[in-house]
Amino acid sequence: MTAGPAAGGGRRISVAPERLAGWITRFTERHGAIEAVVLPGLVRLDAADGAVAECHVPFPPLRPSRGDESDGGDDSGDEGEFRLPPAAAALVAHVCRERTVGVLLARLGGYAAGVFTGARLVTGKAGSRQVHGRSAAGGWSQQRFARRRDKQSAEALRAAADVAARVLLPRLADLEAVVLGGDRRSIDEIRRDRRLAPLFALESGPFLTVPDPRPAVLEGAPALFRAVRVRLLDP
Repeated sequence: MTAGPAAGGGRRISVAPERLAGWITRFTERHGAIEAVVLPGLVRLDAADGAVAECHVPFPPLRPSRGDESDGGDDSGDEGEFRLPPAAAALVAHVCRERTVGVLLARLGGYAAGVFTGARLVTGKAGSRQVHGRSAAGGWSQQRFARRRDKQSAEALRAAADVAARVLLPRLADLEAVVLGGDRRSIDEIRRDRRLAPLFALESGPFLTVPDPRPAVLEGAPALFRAVRVRLLDP
């Protein structure tokens, strides 16, 4: 679980799907009985002492069953054990469901694409192309360097698009979503490749801010895209 300040106030944390039910239980133990309300894109947990947890839904929408939109009251089972409110239980079931997701990561010179079932990498590939940094020289030398750098950048982005096409397009029918990450400018350049339009049509946030997309970074992506982002507001 990661934590930090949240935009707009409060704290933000990231909770793994498998730990969400336990986290909600502990939130209730600390702050009192909760009312769970389903809102667009999130489930809000309002606690008795005024604390609020805004749980953002990964891979929206969340489709709760009838009667889950707002619920509170008795949160205990017949034997006194804590029972999640239906909307919170629906969120836990949603995030824990095993889904097939494509991932495309790109930074200038580095790229990776993979298909995950749950947290397991089914197929993937990472690579890199040399792209020189910017030159501080002036005059014709700087212009020649800039042209060479632009050429290297274009070749690197084409290579990234080719890898995405080879790894992700054959599994397009199986993909429920595609998660993007790395550098937004590089990803936006790759969007121009018409072959990949069906993949970008499945785009689902959040955008993953990751370092150079090496194989280990790709393999660690599920910890980011499967996690539930929670904004906590203290009473």
